[in-house]
Amino acid sequence: MAVTKVPGNSALKLVLHVGTSGTGSPILRNKSLTNVKAAAADQDIFDVATSLGSLQDYALNGIIRVDNATMIEA
Repeated sequence: MAVTKVPGNSALKLVLHVGTSGTGSPILRNKSLTNVKAAAADQDIFDVATSLGSLQDYALNGIIRVDNATMIEA
């Protein structure tokens, strides 16, 4: 049987730099936004993420897109 991948909603994670540890390592926290449409263009998601990042109390350190999919036997 062949396996088919059915795209599901994506998630967007903003990686925020919230401080520095006693050893000098950065302390990072993720803020997740779910139910991002799988068909959304990467550039559009990036633009939204940078806009949302500018509204945060902490500096935006990274943007992660997590795509979800279901595998079914067809």
